[in-house]
Amino acid sequence: MGLSLSASRRVSRCFSDSPDFNSACDSEFEACLSLTQHAFQGVRPYQLHSAANRLHRSLHGTHPLVSHWLPAPPTRSQTDRAYVAVVSRRSGKEPSDDESLGRAEFRAFAVEVFTEAVVANARKALLRRVPIGVAGIAGIGVVSRSGKDLVAAAIGIYALAVATNVYLSLAA
Repeated sequence: MGLSLSASRRVSRCFSDSPDFNSACDSEFEACLSLTQHAFQGVRPYQLHSAANRLHRSLHGTHPLVSHWLPAPPTRSQTDRAYVAVVSRRSGKEPSDDESLGRAEFRAFAVEVFTEAVVANARKALLRRVPIGVAGIAGIGVVSRSGKDLVAAAIGIYALAVATNVYLSLAA
């Protein structure tokens, strides 16, 4: 879907530029260090899923994208993919289990995982809304015996309106 690339950038920018999001990331980074009693310089891979869950909990009522598009925290597979993406940007290779994320990398991880989760949920909403509306428009077209061109134009306009609505709601 062409929508997802620019939507990903839009969502990522919203998270990166959000003071609430950055503050929550910094607080969670410190909490992760405290949980390991500062034995490591950063957040360990095994801490990332629970850190993402706590971040979700702290952002759910305050950040509009999280409140609107993330009813549940990111999944384990989303956190794992985000970790791999962040570490591979650093070293250009697959991560190992003993690598930890510093403050900036943890923030990049959080942006990555929340961006992926928001865009995935927006894509699901789009794929759920369009077919229902198309079926309704086609049904009305059959009942009213409208021309195929008119029904096709109405379907196109509806699909474009739904896609635009979803895309515009991805700005905080």
